[in-house]
Amino acid sequence: MKLEGKIALITGGYLGAGRGIVDTFLKYGAKVIVLDYNSGVTSMNSANILAYNVDIRDASAISKALIDATKQYGKIDILVNNAGVCKLTPFRETTESIRDYHFDINIKGTWNVTQECLKYMESGGAIVNMSSVTGPNVADPGEVAYATTKAAVLGFTKSLAAELASDNIRVNAIMPGYIYTPLVDGMAKDSNPENPESVIDGIANAVPLKRLATPLEIGELAAFLASNESSYITGQGLIIDGGSTLPETMTMGV
Repeated sequence: MKLEGKIALITGGYLGAGRGIVDTFLKYGAKVIVLDYNSGVTSMNSANILAYNVDIRDASAISKALIDATKQYGKIDILVNNAGVCKLTPFRETTESIRDYHFDINIKGTWNVTQECLKYMESGGAIVNMSSVTGPNVADPGEVAYATTKAAVLGFTKSLAAELASDNIRVNAIMPGYIYTPLVDGMAKDSNPENPESVIDGIANAVPLKRLATPLEIGELAAFLASNESSYITGQGLIIDGGSTLPETMTMGV
């Protein structure tokens, strides 16, 4: 119960990796505040979950949700900036609206939530941001907007860690490869509308461990970074990709 007594704010916690993080945090004893722009999120409300239908592009909506949540829970110990989007689009066809869709959620939304959350976070807090191997390490065609934002999240993580160290607030980033989530399903459909399953199979075959990550595996890493088990780790991006960034080539070797 390494998160017992902790209050964790998790964005994008209704589905996918975010839901895996929520479930893992509950398993380890935390109470959870969830912000998600899917209206179904309010169905998560329970004794240990406060769920709010919030678009993190809206700073005032974030503020209202956290005022209400902290009236009930009193504080926030942990922030997991998980919410993010990816829409595969060739760079030459990327309109301002598609570019800003990524920037406004993946960068500005993370900024908005963090700035508001810090009003309620005391010494000993932990922030976990969802970056990616895409951008800092690798990229595929059609991912320019997404890759740019995820590289920015890693830079945000490092700079914020340096700034908040004097407050004893640690800031780290998770850098996943492909996770089997609705987001990846959507990307597979963008890549091959007639046979998206072949895209998922192709991703898995290129990973040394021959599969995609599960949301609960991301949850376990997030719980580690949020807990005292990682008390001397800050400003880092931790890769969790099944070895997908490991091979030097796809053809050389025995």
